[in-house]
Amino acid sequence: MSIATDSEDANCQVYWYRGNWFDNLTVYWKDFTQFGEMPERDYAGKESAYSGYTNQDVATLTARVNIPAKTKKQVRMLLTWNTPIIHNYWNPEEDCGCNDSSCKTPEAQKSQSWKQYYAVLFRNSTESAIYGLKNFDRLYNETEKFTQLLLNSSLPPEALDAVSANLAVIKSPTCLRLEDGSLYGFEGCHCDSGCCEGSCTHVWAYTYAIPFLFPQLERSMRKLEYTYSMDDAGGMSFRLTLPIGRDRLDFRPCVDGQYATVLRVLREYKISGDVKWLSSIWPAVKRSIEYAWSPDNEDRWDFDRDGIMEGRQHHTLDMELFGESAWLSGMYLAGLKAGAELAKIMGEPETANEYMSIFVKGKAHLNSTLYNGEYFIQRVDVRNKSLLDPYADGGKSMHGQDIYTAYWSEEKEEILYQIADGCGIDQVLAQWHANLIGLGDIFDKEKAQSALSSIYRYNFMESARDHINPCRLYCLNDESGLLMCSWPEGKDAPAIPVPYAEETMHGFEYQAACHMIQEGMIEQGLRCVRAVRERYDGEKRNPWNEIECGSNYARSMSSYALLLTYSGFKYDVPNKMIGFAPLEKKDDLSFFWSLDSGWGHVAFRQNKMEISLSSGSIDIARIEIGNRQGAPSRVECDGVDQPFTTEFDAIVLTNPATCTEHINVYF
Repeated sequence: MSIATDSEDANCQVYWYRGNWFDNLTVYWKDFTQFGEMPERDYAGKESAYSGYTNQDVATLTARVNIPAKTKKQVRMLLTWNTPIIHNYWNPEEDCGCNDSSCKTPEAQKSQSWKQYYAVLFRNSTESAIYGLKNFDRLYNETEKFTQLLLNSSLPPEALDAVSANLAVIKSPTCLRLEDGSLYGFEGCHCDSGCCEGSCTHVWAYTYAIPFLFPQLERSMRKLEYTYSMDDAGGMSFRLTLPIGRDRLDFRPCVDGQYATVLRVLREYKISGDVKWLSSIWPAVKRSIEYAWSPDNEDRWDFDRDGIMEGRQHHTLDMELFGESAWLSGMYLAGLKAGAELAKIMGEPETANEYMSIFVKGKAHLNSTLYNGEYFIQRVDVRNKSLLDPYADGGKSMHGQDIYTAYWSEEKEEILYQIADGCGIDQVLAQWHANLIGLGDIFDKEKAQSALSSIYRYNFMESARDHINPCRLYCLNDESGLLMCSWPEGKDAPAIPVPYAEETMHGFEYQAACHMIQEGMIEQGLRCVRAVRERYDGEKRNPWNEIECGSNYARSMSSYALLLTYSGFKYDVPNKMIGFAPLEKKDDLSFFWSLDSGWGHVAFRQNKMEISLSSGSIDIARIEIGNRQGAPSRVECDGVDQPFTTEFDAIVLTNPATCTEHINVYF
């Protein structure tokens, strides 16, 4: 660890006074407050005679500055560290060749170790400090520019608070970079360790901040998943194991995580246009889509290829659903539709047609049979024990239990942990993703809107004071929140329902709230967002640390989608398209935006839309303008007028242009 300063008059006291009790603090304060340099003392090579916390040597770096009256000066100080090697302490391999089953010997740790990415860039903390001081102005100014553009975005206060606060997750120990720079994430953090390893597909699928702010890092996650987490049949382990190259996690794939990852592949391609990256993972993406009907899929997801999951379906609530679930089948259908688009991009029209034919069948069934007139359900007979029979030899369940021990209650004579006729918070999750990625309808629009209205009506809790929650308390006393699942009057809840049903988990809450806003339920959606932020108001809880199964929880970055929704951001980099359709149809609006090649802000003024770049460039052939009143009269790119035609709510440039400063559209 290093402490550095740019002060020309600096003094370093290498050792604090050694003593009993709090003698070191007593002497430190006297040293610090006396005039002149702090006195030096030298304990080098000498063992301390004192035990306990006073045995920890401390150093102090000071800077002296003369400040004339009515003026001010500043001194920069940097604290840097370099722990170059990291090892897998959370899930060590049982047999690493060291003949030590505990795998905690130095030999074992070395065999499971890798270098931190920052240690590739800087040999030690001193190099980091020197770099930081030399580049401080640039780093500070760019950060300040981003901060101001983001915080000046025209979002309601609670929405902007949710968007900006959860960016803190990216700088927390939840995230780390591997030796080649690839991004890896825990679900969250415990006080002294990561919480739930492996860039978990079903948790990280909710996050929308990193894909837009750091697109290359997000693509690196897809590369790792499709390279190291796949089995030959196409099943994807939902946790990436470290170090890279060790055996994959031997547990059943997760439906929502697996197909959300297909959606993310399409999103990452549209953000970047990186066809080389897409080509490198496409064969694995294709296998993962077709795993639903693979004869090697022991969970029998969709053997009859009718577009509806009927088999054993693991999901983000850490258990399995059986029968037909609108939530999980919706994710599957969205994955099929995204896969069809990707197949077209990769020049495989027959594959695209196959996926779309299954999608069309499944969508029709989803929107009829699995809709109860108010919301979407899971169609399952929880009294039918025989639904478990096909999986009696299909691998172990959580806790190493067989299928009947894990999922059948002899006392209640029911299949455990199901939703059935419940109103689940994620029932139309696939449509939220589809809206943000530009994928079109998965659910019939009117029915999706009805489902969201039901989620608000039945799941939003104005006060938790009388709410019974046997699990984790993220909402208590008079706090408000959106429950994970409810069973309206007249709907029988399973004796032991899906886990976490009584909780309020903010990553899910943001998703549902954002989707409500997308579908015109603006007040209801904002009420849900406000409920979360009131729980993290800085007095009750840390506003920059939303907690699920750990601190700095990754799923909270679903809140970034509020920025995309309010700005109506549209993007398709490979087709040179960018666009904005703000929810509010008025002037004096401004929004931050970012893509792989550049970032900046868009401003709506009277009779003008200006897309400005603060960094990078963007290739433009098409500009989506939403339903702005009046036809565009002039388009200007970096000060040069561009000939164009109009097409519905879009401007099509006669000659595609590369912009580095601004694009002005006049109406």
